[in-house]
Amino acid sequence: MQILIHLSFAILALSMVLCFARLVIGPGLPDRVVALELLSMIIVGIIGVHALQSDETSFLDVAIVVALMSFLATVGFARFLERGGRRDD
Repeated sequence: MQILIHLSFAILALSMVLCFARLVIGPGLPDRVVALELLSMIIVGIIGVHALQSDETSFLDVAIVVALMSFLATVGFARFLERGGRRDD
């Protein structure tokens, strides 16, 4: 089981690095918003794997809160872009 947990951490870390690269390089603001949303979901995954590793269920509550806050931030960014906010196109 520990091998799978370490493998999951490694895959999540690699995906976080690639997502961060998209966040920095991204050609436009909408691409960066999507990368930021993906980055927050990767963080939720890391918290979930850590909850499995430590057998501490309270981390799942933290993951739910992070996911909800990320969703609200994404909705806010989408409304900002929809109303003609700054674009880097």
